[in-house]
Amino acid sequence: MNDGRTEPRRPLSAPGRVKEVTSVSNPIVKSIRNLAMRKTREETGLFMAEGLKLVFDALEAGWKIDTLIVSRNQLADSPHLTRAAARTVAAGADVLEASDKVLAAISRRDNPQPAIGVFRQHLADLPSLDLGKDGLVVALDRVRDPGNLGTILRTADAAGVKGVVLIGDTVDPFSLEAVRATMGSIFSVPVVRMGEVAFLKWRTGFKGLVAGTHMDGTVDYRKPDYAARPSVLLMGNEQAGLSDALAAACDVLVRIPQVGKADSLNLAIATGLMIFEARRPLLTLGSEG
Repeated sequence: MNDGRTEPRRPLSAPGRVKEVTSVSNPIVKSIRNLAMRKTREETGLFMAEGLKLVFDALEAGWKIDTLIVSRNQLADSPHLTRAAARTVAAGADVLEASDKVLAAISRRDNPQPAIGVFRQHLADLPSLDLGKDGLVVALDRVRDPGNLGTILRTADAAGVKGVVLIGDTVDPFSLEAVRATMGSIFSVPVVRMGEVAFLKWRTGFKGLVAGTHMDGTVDYRKPDYAARPSVLLMGNEQAGLSDALAAACDVLVRIPQVGKADSLNLAIATGLMIFEARRPLLTLGSEG
């Protein structure tokens, strides 16, 4: 009889195991639920991805899975859940067949997804990004909203951006809300985290274009030739915009023309406009995929 307890974890190099969990007080369930807290994510290096799409996106991209939680009620009737569970076990990770109550507790949703994957975090290094002759990087100064960050990552993925750099004290890209908003693009777009000083040091050796959006910008955002060389788009914090030091490091400060009474655009919208304008000469209807 299952009492909600599990055995001690075995090394990930060993074959994975399938176990049933029905209690939200199960120690492993508690540890997974705690991944909703940034401190726990930073201490463990793990994060959650909800839904079969995100789980398969992560597996296909080679991200290391630690645990897969699946709906016990739906497993038998879902070939996709069965395939995800089989791949997880083959990778040496555990599969937890969970009750709907456990899934709801983990996801903090009344109608949870039938699969939740726990993955190992992965961050890129800015100097290692291959920008080629016309690659684009988006750098975000102290972005705070997880929905904005997730949407920007999704947009960057769609436009073929080489990486997204998070500068300074930013929202955690591995928060549940940010990962949800990426719709799987967190697994496709390299993410870099670094301080302002480190970014400015890297910038001194970068020979491409650095364009920043700024309320004092005097250049229309459609004027620079972003595709003529590798480029970085610098986008500022939702409330304060770019720091003075980052603004001073730009080759050009641009502004998106506006009419009407709105004094600014949402960060994700503004970044989307910038990204697709910068990539416009390189995107055609025949270039998808």
